[in-house]
Amino acid sequence: MPAALIVSFIVLFALVLLAVSVALKFFDARRKKQVTGMLQTASGETVVTVTNLLKEIELEKPGGIKGLLKTFQFTRHAQEQIQQAGMSWSSTRLLAAMGLAMIPGLGLGALLPFLMNGPTTALVCAFTFGALPYLYVRHKRKKRLETLEEQFPEALDFLARSMRAGHAFSISLEMVGEELPDPLGQEFRALFNEQNLGAPLDVALRNFTDRVPLLDVRFFTSSVLLQKQTGGNLSEILSRLAYVIRERFRLKGQVKAASAHGRLTATILTLLPVATMLGLLVVAPGYLQGMAEDSDGKYMIGGAIVAQILGNFFIKKIINIKV
Repeated sequence: MPAALIVSFIVLFALVLLAVSVALKFFDARRKKQVTGMLQTASGETVVTVTNLLKEIELEKPGGIKGLLKTFQFTRHAQEQIQQAGMSWSSTRLLAAMGLAMIPGLGLGALLPFLMNGPTTALVCAFTFGALPYLYVRHKRKKRLETLEEQFPEALDFLARSMRAGHAFSISLEMVGEELPDPLGQEFRALFNEQNLGAPLDVALRNFTDRVPLLDVRFFTSSVLLQKQTGGNLSEILSRLAYVIRERFRLKGQVKAASAHGRLTATILTLLPVATMLGLLVVAPGYLQGMAEDSDGKYMIGGAIVAQILGNFFIKKIINIKV
C-alpha cells in the first residue's frame, strides 16, 4: 500500500468526519437554542430538564444521518451508556469521536516498519484506537455508578427519616434531591420532577431504574411499588434495605481484600510480556525483527496477543467475585 495513498485516505476520512461532526453540532445547538429561548420564563430546573429530554429523545427523530443511525442497535446502546455516565454527549458525537480516533491508529499501523505489508494489522490498530472513546464512556459510567451505589444507603435512610417525620413520599423524594450531593441528588430531582409533572409513580420509578441500573435501585423500586399495592410500613422497609446494602458493602470489602493477591498476579502476568518486549526493542532492536518480518512469526505474535487477552479475561473472571 503506497504511503501517499494511505496519507490521502487518512486526510480525506478526517475531513469528512470533521464536516459531519461540525454540521450535526451546529444544527443541534440551533434547535436547542430555539427551544430554550421559548422556555426562558420557566425555572432553571425546568430548562435543564427539557434540555436533557431533548438529548434522550434524539434517537426518535426521523430522517437524516441520525435517522439512519437509529437502525443500529449499538446507537441506542451507546445513548444509554452516555446517559448512565452522566455525560452531555450524544450517540452521534460518540460515533464521530470513535471514527476520528481510528485515524491515528490506522496511521500508526501503516507506519510501523514491520507492518508496512500488513494492512490487516493496520486495521486492527485503527479499531483499537477507535474503541478508546467508547471505553472512556464506559469508564465514566462505571465510576458514576460506583458513586451512586455508595450514596444510595444514605438516601434510603434520609427517605425513611423523612417519612417517619410525617412527610409524604413525594415530598421526601424532593428533600432527598435537594439535600444529597450529585450525582444521586440529581437523579432523585429528576425522579421528583417527572412525578410532579404528572407521570405515574411506576413509570417514574422505571425510568429512574433505567437511568441508574443498580441492583439496589431495583430493590428500592420493587419495595415502593409493592408497598403501594399491599400496604405496610415503607419507612421500616427502606431502613432495613439500607442496612442490608451496608452489610453487603462490608462483605464486598472483605472479598476485595481476600482477592488482592489474585488481582496483583493478574496485573503482573499481563504487563510482564509487554515490558519484556519493550525492553528487547530498546536493548536489542534487531532481536525481534526476524519474527516480525517472517509470516509465521507474525502469526505467532498474533496468537500470543490473543492468548494474553484470553488469559487476562479468565483471571479477571476468577477473582471478580460478585457480592
